[in-house]
Amino acid sequence: MGNHHQEVLGEVEPQGTFVRGAEGNFSQCWEEGETWGNGHRSERLLGNHPSNKEDESFNGGGGDEDPRAQQTNPKEETPWHGLQCGKGFIVRSQLVTHQTIHTGEKPLQCLDRGKSFNKLSDLNNHGRSHTRERSHNCLDCGKSFRRRLDLVKHQAIHTGERPHKCLDCEKSFIRRSNLIQHQAIHKGERPHKCLDCGKSFIQRSNLVKHQALHTGNNPHKCFECGKSFLKSTDLLNHQELHTGERPHKCLDCGKSFVQRSDLVNHQAIHARERPHKCLNCGKRFIWRSNLVNHLAIHSRERPHKCFDCGKSFKRISDLVKHQAMHAGERPPQVLGLWEKFHTKVRPC
Repeated sequence: MGNHHQEVLGEVEPQGTFVRGAEGNFSQCWEEGETWGNGHRSERLLGNHPSNKEDESFNGGGGDEDPRAQQTNPKEETPWHGLQCGKGFIVRSQLVTHQTIHTGEKPLQCLDRGKSFNKLSDLNNHGRSHTRERSHNCLDCGKSFRRRLDLVKHQAIHTGERPHKCLDCEKSFIRRSNLIQHQAIHKGERPHKCLDCGKSFIQRSNLVKHQALHTGNNPHKCFECGKSFLKSTDLLNHQELHTGERPHKCLDCGKSFVQRSDLVNHQAIHARERPHKCLNCGKRFIWRSNLVNHLAIHSRERPHKCFDCGKSFKRISDLVKHQAMHAGERPPQVLGLWEKFHTKVRPC
C-alpha cells in the first residue's frame, strides 16, 4: 500500500507557477486538463489550503481504498478558468490575480518609491530593499553599507588611496571600473551610440544623460514638489533639501553639506592643497584635470576635437559650446548643467 502511494505521487508532478490569492493561501496555476493528483499531494504543496473530505478519508478513514479513486475531474477542482489561457483556480480571487499577467495591470504600489507590482509577494520582496539592515559603518563619516565590500571601497575616499593606475597617462583611480572607463579615452572607443542622432559616448551613463535631451524623460520624480530627475541618486540628493538633512560635515569648521562632493570642494579651502604643479610656470592646481587644461596654454595643444567639423579646442567646455552650433542651440540651462558636472571650478 505504501509503495503504491509513492507511485501515485510520482505520477502527478505539478507544472506551473504559484500565485498568491487575496485570502493569503497559495494555489498552483494549472494547465487545463492536467491531473491534480490525490488530496494528500495537494495539501503538501499548498500549505495552508483547507483540506476537504476526500483528504480526510485518504489520510485516515479509508485506509483500504484505492488512492486513485479519490481523484476527480480537474475542472471540478478548479471551477475558475482564465479566458486567455484556460488555466484553472480553486477560488475566484486567485483568477483575478492571475489575469493581471495578461492585462499588464499592476495594482499594488510601493508608497516609498511609487513602483508598481501585480503580485503581493513581489511588492513584499521590493519593500525589503528599503528596510535591509546596513550593518557596516564607516568610522570616518558614519555612512552605512549593506556589504563590507562596499564599505572597503568607500573608505578609499577618506584615505586618498588610488590603487588603479593608467599606464598611458599615470592617472590613478579609486575603483577599477573607473580606470576601465578612463582607458577608453586613450583607445578612442565610443561603444555607446545614440540611435536618435548617431552621437557616440565612452560611458553608457553619458548616453543616458544625452538621450534625455531627445525625450525630455526624467523618470525619478520627487513626490514633495513634483520635480523630476534623470538619475535616482540625483533624486535622493534633492530629497535631502526637503528633509533638511545635511549628513556630510566638515571636521575643521563644523559646516554641513547635502552632498559629499560639496564637502570635498569646501575642504580644499581649508587645506589649500594644490598638489598638481605646472613645471613651466609653477602654478598649482587642486585637480589634475585643471593642470592638464592649463598645460595646453604652454604647449598650444588643442586636445578636444569636434567630430562634426574637425575644429579643436583647448578646453572641453569650449568644445561643448561649439557643438551646440551643430546640434541646434541647446537651451542655456542644459549647457550650464553639462558644464557643472564636467568642469571643476577651483575654489578661491
